[in-house]
Amino acid sequence: MPAAAAIKVMVVDDQASMRAMIRRALQDFGFKDVRDKADPVEALSAVKSDRVHLIISDYNMPEMDGLQLLEEVRKDPVIGKTVFIMLTGSSDREIVQRAAALGVNNYVVKPFAPAALKEKIERVFGELT
Repeated sequence: MPAAAAIKVMVVDDQASMRAMIRRALQDFGFKDVRDKADPVEALSAVKSDRVHLIISDYNMPEMDGLQLLEEVRKDPVIGKTVFIMLTGSSDREIVQRAAALGVNNYVVKPFAPAALKEKIERVFGELT
């Protein structure tokens, strides 16, 4: 059972309100090291220089979408095994299938309750303490 406090998280979403909501929820679950970026390119650079254990990324963003970010993470030999949870406003089967093919660990359909996010994280890491 991993301690949430020991897990470093990067939240990637172009909407400040969504980043703030996710940050609050993660802190409520006991996460201490929560970083966030509005821009996936900046997030990718940040996690390459200072690794995290978990990336929670929106799918629909300008410049680079969540699938492209996932693909870049998976291609990298250093950060390639980082746990990746995708947030999407759509339950579009094609997006879900592409994310699965690229190695997403889990996904959450927006809007979601914080408990749903916690459940998806625990499905990957085990029960948080």
